[in-house]
Amino acid sequence: MRKTAKKLVALGLAATMTVGSLASCSSSGSNDEPKTSSSSKDSESKATESENEKESKDTQESTKENDPDQTDAPTEGETKPDHVDNFVPPVYEPTYVSDKPVTIEIFSQVANYSGEQQGWSAAILKEKFNVVVNVINDPDGSQMTSRMQTGNLGDIIVFGHRDDVYESAAANGYLLNWNKDDLLTNYGPYMKEHFAEALDYNASMNDGVCYGFTGAVALEGSSNDKGTIYTWDTRWDLYDQLGQPEVRDLDDLLDLMKKMKEICPTDENGKETYALSMWPDWDGNMVMYVKAFATAYYGYDEWGFGLYDVNTGKLHGALEENGPYWKSLKFINKLYQNGLVDPNSMSQKYQQMSEKMSAGGAFFSIFNYAGSGVFNSEEKSAKNQIMLPLIPKDATPIIYDTSTTGTGYEWCIGAQTQYPELCMSILNWLSTPEGYLTYFYGPKASSPEANDGCWCYGSDGNLYLTPFGEKANANRTETNMAEIGYTGTFNEGSLQVNSDTWASSSLNPDSPTGESFYADHWNSRQTGAKCDAEQKWRDYSGETVGTSYLIHWENAVHSPASGITHRDPSKKNELNTAWKAVAGEIVNGTWKCIYAKDDAEFDKLFKEMTESAKAYGYDDCIRFSEEQAETRYLAEQILSANS
Repeated sequence: MRKTAKKLVALGLAATMTVGSLASCSSSGSNDEPKTSSSSKDSESKATESENEKESKDTQESTKENDPDQTDAPTEGETKPDHVDNFVPPVYEPTYVSDKPVTIEIFSQVANYSGEQQGWSAAILKEKFNVVVNVINDPDGSQMTSRMQTGNLGDIIVFGHRDDVYESAAANGYLLNWNKDDLLTNYGPYMKEHFAEALDYNASMNDGVCYGFTGAVALEGSSNDKGTIYTWDTRWDLYDQLGQPEVRDLDDLLDLMKKMKEICPTDENGKETYALSMWPDWDGNMVMYVKAFATAYYGYDEWGFGLYDVNTGKLHGALEENGPYWKSLKFINKLYQNGLVDPNSMSQKYQQMSEKMSAGGAFFSIFNYAGSGVFNSEEKSAKNQIMLPLIPKDATPIIYDTSTTGTGYEWCIGAQTQYPELCMSILNWLSTPEGYLTYFYGPKASSPEANDGCWCYGSDGNLYLTPFGEKANANRTETNMAEIGYTGTFNEGSLQVNSDTWASSSLNPDSPTGESFYADHWNSRQTGAKCDAEQKWRDYSGETVGTSYLIHWENAVHSPASGITHRDPSKKNELNTAWKAVAGEIVNGTWKCIYAKDDAEFDKLFKEMTESAKAYGYDDCIRFSEEQAETRYLAEQILSANS
């Protein structure tokens, strides 16, 4: 076994150990300090005692003593009731607040927006922390390149991958050691207590130094009730009008899309409709939508320049003829040849695609956030229009399991920040249930019926969306926040970093009824169908929630503990240079293949892409990807055996 493989398998083994045996992020005194660090002066800001959360617990204890009907939230392993009496949720105050207005930068590699944060989340952050947030994105990688040259990556940083850039940032002292000067203990106490395994895991990957944590953390015992983002959202009202024809495979799906266009040739703005509208913003080693389609239909996970079979560990290269990437690309080209692909897909941005989808310009999306999350609304339901999952019967969609070590993007703090306490305080609040629910669903309301926010706990201990919150959740792109005292739409005001602290499917530590953060499964929202088309879908699927349909899909593929084992390993400089060139050839060649006018041109363009990518070093890149896939599989097997 190669040295790299041995190291990564060892990390897989380490992840199965008890928290106490890991290199603890909660212990201080590491010799591996960042080379550059700075802190804000006490005269410029004020610290709120780190006892805030203790006081919140004390308040609950006092309330319980004075009110014998007050019920404790059940601990892990207990049976959860469907309601309690006189529940009083904890209140989480910031652990640090600036005494004068300051501006901080959040540099997020996965953000789609760049500029000063606007709207409701900006107002909340200003009120809570006296801070203005400037979001910096990195659509082409140039921001990271220039910032790595100076060493100043920003105040809060979200890495899209734990790759050679992350490793270099850590090695060169560009990331803040969270244990320096007891920063985590004093200003991140909620994270220290509830994200212990995620923090310890980060330290175990950095020679004992904690530089942050992997987001989308889940409590032990959480089930992935969100299922997957690959929801196969389809215009169910049109499907029902067509008599619900069987969709067994991709040929049937193509036929269905043709028939949908026949009965719905234009959208609500009078523009031509398509089966599919895509965007290139998130293309990487491969075209995002093509490789994601392979994940959604065949159940393979993206890995380097290929698609990884989680059941066998085999990697199918992007240029493998008749492989999953090729098959997915071929299907999308078939859609194009039949006039069913938005011709602007290669040039438009995600926002432009969303506007088309909202107007009914596309019938289908493999993603919930680009399908039902954009299209569905109260207004659409009133017209009996709705997007809901329709999975081809032969499909084997992937479902990512949750992990206590996180499965998302990397949250860090820059070593050169002038406001380390403030940054830690913000991350700590975003990691509390109150902070995360606010981040995801909007401002907290005073009661389930109040028109002053989007969500809250009821006295029965269950979570609720207010009437306004229901409207915002159903149509985030168009809901105007002025109705509850903020500016802009819900989406415009959402914190634009595109990274979660908690997994939305995680159990909520504050819930006495055992609810997760995911609203579709809250007790309060298990209601009747919003329209006839939705009822027809419920009759068809036997489910009331789309995600349950996915979770219970018989042929679903489960990807285990991806947050632990799915890391992009460092590449040598010469391979890194070839990697970028190969990625460019595959992305550009793929888009050309999508727009091929017939099968002969498709074959010609795919051959040209293959030859060009190989000339730039594809064979070396795919060999490296295969080696790392083998390592990943071994680590996952170890994790599965110890779970």
